[in-house]
Amino acid sequence: MPRPKRCRRICGYPDHWSFAPVDSDSKDTVLFMLDELETIRLIDHQKMTQEECAVLMGVSRATVAGIYESARYKIAEAIIEGKTLRITGGSYRIDSIPASEKISEKGENTMRIAVTYEQEMVGQHFGHTEQFKIFDVTDGKIASSQIIDTNGTGHGALAGFLRAAEVEVLICGGIGMGARNALEEVGIKLFPGVNGVVDEVMDAYLAGKLEYDPDTRCNHHDHEHGEGHSCHGGGSCHGGH
Repeated sequence: MPRPKRCRRICGYPDHWSFAPVDSDSKDTVLFMLDELETIRLIDHQKMTQEECAVLMGVSRATVAGIYESARYKIAEAIIEGKTLRITGGSYRIDSIPASEKISEKGENTMRIAVTYEQEMVGQHFGHTEQFKIFDVTDGKIASSQIIDTNGTGHGALAGFLRAAEVEVLICGGIGMGARNALEEVGIKLFPGVNGVVDEVMDAYLAGKLEYDPDTRCNHHDHEHGEGHSCHGGGSCHGGH
C-alpha cells in the first residue's frame, strides 16, 4: 500500500483565492493547492531557503522541493497559457489560530453562530470586523452569548479566527469574494447581506425568518490585504480536493 501523504503545515488562509488574465477568454483553470501556495510564500516571498521552509511546514526538504516544483510549474502554466489560477484544498493542516481565551469549548450538541458586531448592529464590512458577537444555541434556543474582539483584519485571518472559535455559521453585512472563499474552505455557512440589531437578527434566524441576500458583494474587501501570519503549531489535517 502507498504511504499516506503527510499533512503539510501552513500558517494561514490567503486573502485572495483566484487570479485570472484580464485579456484572455480561456475558461481553463489550474488548481493551486494551499500547501503549494505556502512554499511560494515562504521561499519566493519571504526569501527562505527550502530547508527553512521544510522546518516550518513540518516535512522533509525533499517533500518541499517536490511541492515547490509543482507550484512553480502551475504558475508558469497559468501565465504562459492564459489560464485562471484557483487556490483550493490540498493536504495540509493549519496552525492553531488563537481565537480568544474568553471563548469556552463548544458543547457537543451546541451550534455556535457568529455575527459581525458594531455598536449592537450587524457590522457591514467583514474585512474590518473588530468584534463578533458569538451565540451558542442548544435545542433551538440561545444558551449563551458574548462579544469577542478579533485578532486581526483580512479575510484569511478572520476566517481562521472563526474556525479556531468553532463557529459553524456566520451572519454579516457586506462581504467580498476572498472572504467567501476563505469561509467555504473552513466549512462555515454564510448568511450575508443582513442589516439590523444583532440580537433581533439572531431571533429572526432562530425563527427561520432571517432576511439576507446570498448574492451580496462588498467590492471594497476584494482589494484588502490581511496581516502577516506566524506559525504556532497544531491544527487538524485537511484532505485534497
